[in-house]
Amino acid sequence: MSDQQVYAIIMAGGKGERFWPQSRASHPKQLLRLMGNLTMIEQATERLIPVVPEQNIIIITNREYVNAMQQLLHRVPEKNIIGEYTGRDTAACMALATGIIHQRAGAGKDPVIVVSPADHIIRNTAKFRQTLADSIKVAANCNKLITWGIEPRFPSTGFGYIETGLPLVTDTQSSFFEVRKFTEKPSLALAEDCISQKKCKWNSGFFIWRYEVIMNTMRELAPELFNLANEAYRAECDGDLNPVLENSYRRVKRISIDYAIMEKCENIAMAVTDFDWEDVGSWSALRSQARPNADNNIIRGLVACLDTTDSMIVSSPNHLVAAIDVRNLIIVHTDDATLVCAEQSAQRVKELVQELNKNPEFKKFL
Repeated sequence: MSDQQVYAIIMAGGKGERFWPQSRASHPKQLLRLMGNLTMIEQATERLIPVVPEQNIIIITNREYVNAMQQLLHRVPEKNIIGEYTGRDTAACMALATGIIHQRAGAGKDPVIVVSPADHIIRNTAKFRQTLADSIKVAANCNKLITWGIEPRFPSTGFGYIETGLPLVTDTQSSFFEVRKFTEKPSLALAEDCISQKKCKWNSGFFIWRYEVIMNTMRELAPELFNLANEAYRAECDGDLNPVLENSYRRVKRISIDYAIMEKCENIAMAVTDFDWEDVGSWSALRSQARPNADNNIIRGLVACLDTTDSMIVSSPNHLVAAIDVRNLIIVHTDDATLVCAEQSAQRVKELVQELNKNPEFKKFL
């Protein structure tokens, strides 16, 4: 596999509205330092680079975030950070980048492509890289779409579920299985059934496949995406991707990879992972990854508490937040906005942002 070309697509176009008020339209979640000293996009890039050459990492983001990412990601060539004029979800993002990769790899080449989210927390990077290297090896030698399964911790309706089939024989450290069924965001009853029968894994949002495999799959299951990939290839050959971004890309159906491809596909394999993984979609999800104090509080910034427990309080360095007799709250203060919500309502922050967007007086805070 030493001569096998490997590319990666990092999908980094979302706004991360559930992290308002820290996440804004001009400064989205992937540019925040939610865990550690690196932004989410820096973490996503750095964990790939030992396995994927830095010049082969393609980042698709919103055009408003391109300059900020270019300043952060010095190891990734500037031309590899590509800005959408409008977000079309992960399927269009993947198809666009696939066409670009086809041109960059060269005629007749069939590179392995890694598709990665930009907003996950992964603690054991050594295990992550081992799983990635194993998945690339398997993908290079089969006609399957590879995904990663995470051991579910509770019945969640926010994740995709992968029903495990028979084991695959590979010469890798990671274990691979056939996939019987892929269900994106099931009902609570179905999620509970999957958990109780121990037959399913969470979908991690990572995908690994060869160029020819995903193109054949798109041709059969998602012709619109197949056409977009080919248009992107031709535009990249001409040296100007803007006509595609301004026209065809805008018209593509807004849909995720999971719904467009994975739920319909039968040739899927799954690697079972054992590294610590978290899809950081809300303040409550971040809370589960941080280390609480003796009162089970997550405290960041200038905060004083009295008889306060089981809460997350985030403040700016120049503003004191003081809490008395507070339980199970999330409080996030920034220079111009403050969020207070019950922890069990953290997913509704996106709903709040949508309501704020309807009021002209509040739009400046988004």
